[in-house]
Amino acid sequence: MAATYVTEAELRANLQLGNLYSSATVEEVCQAAENIIKSYLWFNDYNVIARECTTTLATIYTDTVHDIQIGQTVTVENVAAHYNGGNKTVTAKTDYSISYVISHNAAETKRNVRPYGTVAAPTNVDYATLPEINLATLMVATEIWQAKQAANGGALDPNFQPSPFKMGSTLIAKVRGLIANHLAPNGLIG
Repeated sequence: MAATYVTEAELRANLQLGNLYSSATVEEVCQAAENIIKSYLWFNDYNVIARECTTTLATIYTDTVHDIQIGQTVTVENVAAHYNGGNKTVTAKTDYSISYVISHNAAETKRNVRPYGTVAAPTNVDYATLPEINLATLMVATEIWQAKQAANGGALDPNFQPSPFKMGSTLIAKVRGLIANHLAPNGLIG
């Protein structure tokens, strides 16, 4: 899927790449930058820690109390092939679980999901349309591109000595002010 927070055309224009590099190479950097920024943003999603199903009903369990409602559509990812997908309509819920209709050839007893999957309900904001998010993503994509192209990751310390830390924690520190109003509160702990 093509990145939407920063497009291939935007990154090409920002770096004045022209047609020097393939679309796949440039898009890979755009998608990586988008994934990094998304990991800091506040979405209406929950970790899925366990799953079970009958042949017609799937139940997934979250690690925290959720506010997903019956009748709401959700997207389930990284749980298992027959659980995953978008537009799953919630038919039953408890504080820590939701159920929805599936079609599967065998029932499964409750089992853990490792690594955790996710269930996401609609969010009230489209981050791809916010200029501050787009600019932050473009800045991260530019840093990734430059680190890929330069020896030693391209970072220099104040004494102009090469440093391998361009992709370290300072990567997000550079754009934190742009994304500050949209940071997920659960990511601010610790």
